[in-house]
Amino acid sequence: MNTECIGDCVKLKGKVYPCTISLTLDLVGGKWKAVILYHLKDEAKRYNELRKEMPIITEMTLSLQLKKLEKDGLVSRKVYGKKPPIKVIYSLTDLGKSFVPVLVAITEWGNQVVSENGEFLNNLS
Repeated sequence: MNTECIGDCVKLKGKVYPCTISLTLDLVGGKWKAVILYHLKDEAKRYNELRKEMPIITEMTLSLQLKKLEKDGLVSRKVYGKKPPIKVIYSLTDLGKSFVPVLVAITEWGNQVVSENGEFLNNLS
């Protein structure tokens, strides 16, 4: 099976990319996007649940990355209630769910690299 990009470039939502790899990395690349997707892969979560699972991410970064993931169609945001305190739940869209096998493969590969060449740390202090 040929997995190379079919065209000379690709376009998604008005943005042109040189290939599908570039498009993919734009959607899920960076330090936190894939991590957020990984934490949502099994179930929908509230903002504070995500913060607890990723203690070193800042609130501003988490909020910004969730907005980007929502804009790109990987995460959905459902608001319950009209008056504070409102309940907001984040979950993967069908597009986000289609990326889960890639997340699992990346996790397994990363674990192998660290096992062979690095070390796992249990706390950051």
